[in-house]
Amino acid sequence: MKSLVIFFSAEGTTASAAKQLAELKHADLFEIRPEKPYTAADLRYTNPLARCNIEFFRKRDVPVIGAVDHFEAYDTVMIGFPIWYGCAPNVVNTCCKAYNWTGKTVYLFATSGGSGIGKTVEKLSPYLKGASIKDARVITSVQELADWQ
Repeated sequence: MKSLVIFFSAEGTTASAAKQLAELKHADLFEIRPEKPYTAADLRYTNPLARCNIEFFRKRDVPVIGAVDHFEAYDTVMIGFPIWYGCAPNVVNTCCKAYNWTGKTVYLFATSGGSGIGKTVEKLSPYLKGASIKDARVITSVQELADWQ
């Protein structure tokens, strides 16, 4: 079985968890990078005009740089992201809808400053058509990563 960790990280927390998970699971790694990187102002959700709010409430796609080479070769895909509004950021949705998920086993992991996993599975499922989502959880420690799956 070939495994892949795909992740989006706005401030480095999810990147750290994803890299540790990839190492622990002997998986390949792919970072979701928006064409236009997020600034601190873009992430200030208390500002109604912040980019993160506009993207979320207007359900905007967020163009990404690059693509996973030979995605069809992976059996298991672990997708990581920070929790925004109780779900994955739109940039994750945009990335996921670019691939054929049929027959893939998917695990979702999130980092959060205090939110739970929310409606992540429900909201991300339409972008993972054909996949079997086995688990979704907020990760808070390296030990949780080691014990996962």
